[in-house]
Amino acid sequence: MISGSLLMNKEIGLTSRQEVNNVSHKLGEKKAGHIGTLDPFADGLLIVLLGRSTKIAPFLEVMDKTYLATLKLGKKTNTGDLTGEVIEEEKVPELTREKINETLTKFLGEQEQIPPMFSALKVNGKELYKYAREGVELERKARKINIFDIKLLSFEKEEIVFSAKVSKGTYIRTLGEDIAEKLGTVGHLTKLTRTAVGPYSVENAKTSDEVT
Repeated sequence: MISGSLLMNKEIGLTSRQEVNNVSHKLGEKKAGHIGTLDPFADGLLIVLLGRSTKIAPFLEVMDKTYLATLKLGKKTNTGDLTGEVIEEEKVPELTREKINETLTKFLGEQEQIPPMFSALKVNGKELYKYAREGVELERKARKINIFDIKLLSFEKEEIVFSAKVSKGTYIRTLGEDIAEKLGTVGHLTKLTRTAVGPYSVENAKTSDEVT
C-alpha cells in the first residue's frame, strides 16, 4: 500500500475525480481521494491523498483556498462559467479601477452564499448538477463563508481579473456573479485557477504526466 499526499496541478478539461483516478492508476493505489473539488473548466492545485493518508482529509478540508479568476461582464450563463448557455445579457456600465476596487472591498469578511445548482453538493444522495441538467431547480440553504482577501489584478473593457482568498465552501463562480451584479450588470467566469490551499502552493505541484 502506498500512503501519502501529492500536490497536483489539475489540467483544464478533467474532473477532479479523473485527476485522482489517473494518479491512483499510475501508482497502483486504489484508495485515493482529494481535497476540494475543482470544476472541469478550472485548473490549479488539487491535493490528492493516497492509502492511509485519506484519513487526514478532514484536517485539510478546513484550510482556506486562494484563487485567480477571470470574470467576463455582460453575459450570464446557467453554470456561472464559460461552459454553460447564455441565459441573460446586460449592458456593461462605464467602469473604472476605483469603482471596481471599491466594489470588491464590499465582499470582504463573513457573509452568506447560496450554492449554485451546478455544483457537486448532494441532495437526497444526488448531486445538484444532475438535477440542474434535468431542468430541476431546488431550494438551497445559504451557507456562511468568509472572504479574507480580494484584489483586482487587471481590468480591460469587459473583463476583470481578480484574486481571492476564501474559506471552505466558497463558490468563486457565485462570487463572480455577485461582483457583476454589484457593478450593475451580469457576468460569468471564463478562467479559474486555484493557486493555493492553506500553505500549499500550485508552484510546487506536479502534473499527472510527471507522476511516476
